[in-house]
Amino acid sequence: MSDFPDMGDAFSIEAPAKTNLWLRILGKRKDGFHEIETRMVKLSLADQLRLKWREDDSVVLQCSDSELPSGEENLVVKAVRALEKYCGKSFAISIELDKRIPVGAGLGGGSSDAAAVLKSINKMAGLGLSEGELAKIGATIGSDIPFFFFDGPCDCRGRGELVEPVDEILLAGEIVLIKPAFAISAGWAYKQFAESCTYEDFSYEPQESAWGALVNDLERPVFDKYPVLGAMKNWLKEQPGVQAALMSGSGSTMLAIVESEAIGIELAGAVTDRYGENCWTWCGRTLEA
Repeated sequence: MSDFPDMGDAFSIEAPAKTNLWLRILGKRKDGFHEIETRMVKLSLADQLRLKWREDDSVVLQCSDSELPSGEENLVVKAVRALEKYCGKSFAISIELDKRIPVGAGLGGGSSDAAAVLKSINKMAGLGLSEGELAKIGATIGSDIPFFFFDGPCDCRGRGELVEPVDEILLAGEIVLIKPAFAISAGWAYKQFAESCTYEDFSYEPQESAWGALVNDLERPVFDKYPVLGAMKNWLKEQPGVQAALMSGSGSTMLAIVESEAIGIELAGAVTDRYGENCWTWCGRTLEA
């Protein structure tokens, strides 16, 4: 159920989370970003946004998560400003965001919300912009944003903004997400990559699965500072019915691929028993191509 009251004729849209089946860092670019190769899939976990025109000239964001900034620094507001700059128009709009995707989790929540806002205003204002144009606008404020304008799994290159849909059919799979109480900045994780090292206690090697070899190079700097996540990965891989486990994006969420929904529910309970109620868990599915 929504945390917000009825907005009447508001435009509603879902913003799905994402995870990375693999993420390889190829090197540092001259512009300061890292060159990457990653395959991303959307999840059945989603934020809900509702948008409605205002009679004044303001952009107002209300969020169910009171700790999330609601001003110009929020990607949702940045998306409105980027669209205004591209179109040469102003959009006075109220945006209500029911936040279901954790923040600082490596699940692309902010990027997905920004993409949803661009799609919504494009329809509401009858701008007639193509998905490709919207993706280019999104890329100016966030590397992951273009992915959310494509259906199904995608391979992403460059700094993540070069998106190509995957040709083969990837069937939906059951997963469990586990996020400890702390968040991780993607910018920090990438910045620390070059100086980080691996530890014998943790496993970083690719894991074979029906979706290919699952691996995440950002585990190296993140496990370096947060060894609890490396230990959690080891523990997850030992649990019955878990086919693979790795970190989602830049963390702090860990992803377990499980054999069935029932196993996922059982695993989520075991996570709570082991790590406590402050550890967020979610059982669901990847979305099919």
